[in-house]
Amino acid sequence: MTPGPTAADRVRRLLRWATAVLALTVVVAVAAVVGSLGQLTSSADPASVVTARRWIDALFLVVGLLVLVAAALGWSAWRTVRRGLVEPIEHLAAEVRAASAGEHDHEIPRVGTGEVAALSRDVEDMRRELVAQVADARDAHAEVEDAHERLREQAAELERSNRDLEQFAYVASHDLQEPLRKVASFTQLLQKRYGEQLDDRADQYIAFAVDGAHRMQRLIQDLLSFSRVGRSGAAEEDVDLGELLDQVLADLSERVADSGARVTHDRLPVVRGDRGQLTMLLRNVVGNALKFAHPDRPPRVHVGAARAEGRHGGGWELWCADNGIGIDPQYGERVFVIFQRLHPKEVYSGTGIGLALVKRVVEHHGGRVWIDPSATEGTTIRWTLPGPGAASA
Repeated sequence: MTPGPTAADRVRRLLRWATAVLALTVVVAVAAVVGSLGQLTSSADPASVVTARRWIDALFLVVGLLVLVAAALGWSAWRTVRRGLVEPIEHLAAEVRAASAGEHDHEIPRVGTGEVAALSRDVEDMRRELVAQVADARDAHAEVEDAHERLREQAAELERSNRDLEQFAYVASHDLQEPLRKVASFTQLLQKRYGEQLDDRADQYIAFAVDGAHRMQRLIQDLLSFSRVGRSGAAEEDVDLGELLDQVLADLSERVADSGARVTHDRLPVVRGDRGQLTMLLRNVVGNALKFAHPDRPPRVHVGAARAEGRHGGGWELWCADNGIGIDPQYGERVFVIFQRLHPKEVYSGTGIGLALVKRVVEHHGGRVWIDPSATEGTTIRWTLPGPGAASA
């Protein structure tokens, strides 16, 4: 379909006609003036004067008609602009105001012709695009609200689960350990009172029962320590690791003396964290270094520290290196999993929770722990901790 003339085309056409009329007016006026002057200069008789006056009268008449025609053309041009541009644009503006006032689904009709019609189509396309974007934003907002609601429900469920875990910890620390203490005590009492009436096999069975009860108690205590990491409620503080290590070595002094071990350390930093948990961390890494000693040489343990590169708040990287039996690199991740043991309990005692507890403490303080694969002798455990004044994750 061929589009009709636009308002601008019609206005240009009227302006061309008006220009032609004005040019014709000028031509007629010049011709009349020239004719009048010719009559007046060629002769001065009355007939010439009458002819000149006729030319002048004809000039005024033609000029007047042409002025009327020009006025009519101008009025027509104004009406064309009014109907073709002003009124459609006013109509379009009213429709846009209605849509922007909240009636987003109000369809903007096509108004006018030519450029104005194209403009109305573009505005309608823009309205539809905005409506689609608003609908998408509402859907996204609804999804976010739904996600927040699910998150609140999960947080409430986690809080209930933590309360149940705390209740379990209470039961484990009292109700479960008490029967074990009684089993061990009465079994030992049985051996003491009736030891002369029992044979060697019975003594062996009694020893198995006592050892099992004691190992179960240690397991429960280690599980309690593991579950309490991050839930103690103790305020974080600046902790001097040098003082903490001295305290740990004092607690382990008997084991150090019995094994002939030599424990050295660098100047250890002050870090930000929970004093009790950091004490457990050092006790476990140093205790493991003493436990897994090489049978052909006395234990040598060194605890070091250095600034951790790229850590916010002036963090530290620490390590505990020993000359013990070492850890195969393929088990570098497995040793930090709870209850994962690389050796039978008959060879090396323990519950398999020590390094899992170390990892839990380090991660609670916003750091990470790993086995150094580049160690050429024994085992080197490395971990990172935040410096003083830094908030742990």
